[in-house]
Amino acid sequence: MAIYCQEPSRTFSEYLLIPGYTSRECIPANVNLRTPLVKFRKGEEECPLSLNIPLVSAIMQSVSNDTLAIALAKEGGVSFIYGSQSIEDEAAMVARVKSYKAGFVVSDSNLRPDSTLAEVLDLIEMTGHSTMAVTDNGGPNGKLLGVVTGRDYRVSRMELDTPVSSFMTPLEKLVTAPESTTLKEANDIIWDNKLNSLPIVDKNGNLLYFVFRKDYSQHKDNPQELLDANKSYIVGAGINTLDYEKRVPALVEAGADVLCIDSSEGYTVWQEQTLAFIREKYGDKVKVGAGNVVDREGFLFLAKAGADFIKVGIGGGSICITRETKGIGRGQATALIEVAAARDEYYKETGIYVPICSDGGIVHDYHMTLALAMGADFLMLGRYFARFDESPTNKLLVNGVYVKEYWGEGSNRARNWQRYDLGGKAKLSFEEGVDSYVTYAGSLSDNVAKSLYKVKSTMCNVGVLNIPDLQRDAKLTVVSATSIVEGGYHDVTLKSSVTGGR
Repeated sequence: MAIYCQEPSRTFSEYLLIPGYTSRECIPANVNLRTPLVKFRKGEEECPLSLNIPLVSAIMQSVSNDTLAIALAKEGGVSFIYGSQSIEDEAAMVARVKSYKAGFVVSDSNLRPDSTLAEVLDLIEMTGHSTMAVTDNGGPNGKLLGVVTGRDYRVSRMELDTPVSSFMTPLEKLVTAPESTTLKEANDIIWDNKLNSLPIVDKNGNLLYFVFRKDYSQHKDNPQELLDANKSYIVGAGINTLDYEKRVPALVEAGADVLCIDSSEGYTVWQEQTLAFIREKYGDKVKVGAGNVVDREGFLFLAKAGADFIKVGIGGGSICITRETKGIGRGQATALIEVAAARDEYYKETGIYVPICSDGGIVHDYHMTLALAMGADFLMLGRYFARFDESPTNKLLVNGVYVKEYWGEGSNRARNWQRYDLGGKAKLSFEEGVDSYVTYAGSLSDNVAKSLYKVKSTMCNVGVLNIPDLQRDAKLTVVSATSIVEGGYHDVTLKSSVTGGR
């Protein structure tokens, strides 16, 4: 006879937090959201890799590329570059993030001396950047010969076939700095010489980076940015259970700080094999998460298999239709509560703390706080990040509203059949995700700041100043359907409905 879970499978919206005592110290400015990303011996050692904010981006084509990875690392989180692309392309994305040292920018606008003014204009239209390096090979790390900016040419007075060499600012007139230059030193040089940008070159005269006046200011405005020992941004990358023997070495070589198996269901022999390969080849040096699971058994299986963190959630994503097509999954709140208990049980038995990631089910900002209170160490978000400028999808005007495209990895558009593979040879034979739009929301930085201020404020209402205390001291209550209705506006007429929004 089948096993029946008697308790309902609940979502975040079915719970509320009960306020605790708020002391004078409980103000948002004092809240610390730092949280472990990978397993460690809690109480005996520091976690080798932590997040400054409890947010990571989903392993999705429509969410996590190198641009978003840089933006999220600036805020203190981590992006997992999507794995449903060639090994070479994914490794290249990882490498671009790692080469983008905080305040040091690898040039993406490059010309040869024989390039023309027409090519200059085309490059500006493609990248939006007006500072272009002129190198011997036209690459970002070629021998620096000069720089082209908007001050070097006038379209109305020049022919489009004019060679760059005739109007660029040549090397001998440029101020440059050696690769040993610190960001502070670069900024001093910029200000002392009234520059907008400073090329950083190696001993052979090859271009390494640009330091821009505006980027230094932005760097100073991001005290939470997540950096490695070399002052490069932390970045993750998605892998699958099919080509891991080739993909993992390439991503490690590119500099990925952490990997994650991207799969719709993690309680499988295929994930066990993937983890075994990584542990045999790299030991504990390479950090890798696994999942997804929704119960105690799934967590313990992956923890014992060697996962550094474990994702929780099946079917709760906004574009996921796994529950509709397969009848598999669990309410995100119920799943998270049970897995968190299993994590604590595993820690008591082994001394090893394996962080858990809540993946899916976040509809409102307050759900973030609920997920953390229920035991999540950090949250993986897809729809949330897909709305921002930095996501890789197109911004469109649809019915008078700006939107961004957003599609699931199980959709026909993505065709990421590796994510749903069960060891057979069949490709993606039916969809487990949809193709959609999400309302455009602006920059990642502004929105993350707003969301996390809500989280911090709620934590102060609960009477805690960090995530471990929230997990220990939070009081949660199940709410009725009537309570849910009562929680929003009711029994009133909104002015906007009467005045037409005027």
